[in-house]
Amino acid sequence: MKSSPVKPSHITKGNVFDDLGFSPSQALELKIKSDLWLALREEIERHRYTQRDLCRILDEYQPEVSNLLNGRISKMSIEKLLRYAGRLSMKATLKITAGRMSEKKSPRRSAA
Repeated sequence: MKSSPVKPSHITKGNVFDDLGFSPSQALELKIKSDLWLALREEIERHRYTQRDLCRILDEYQPEVSNLLNGRISKMSIEKLLRYAGRLSMKATLKITAGRMSEKKSPRRSAA
């Protein structure tokens, strides 16, 4: 007897953090941090840096480098991640676009 493929119960059509119930500002911060982390990881892997190399380049202690490499960035600021990118000689570009309001938000009041 063949089992039927599992169909997803929800498909994300934007920022997954919005779908998880975070406020728009929290979702934006988490999205920026995750994008920064992914770019840092790609650069680190491309150069095959060791933790020792990263401690020297980032001027950071080993536990912080370990947290970075293992994706434990919840307590790292966007500024710190940007500083790491700068020390790795990476360039950053910020693109901000207008987005639609989430359906979860309360509707605007109409003028009466």
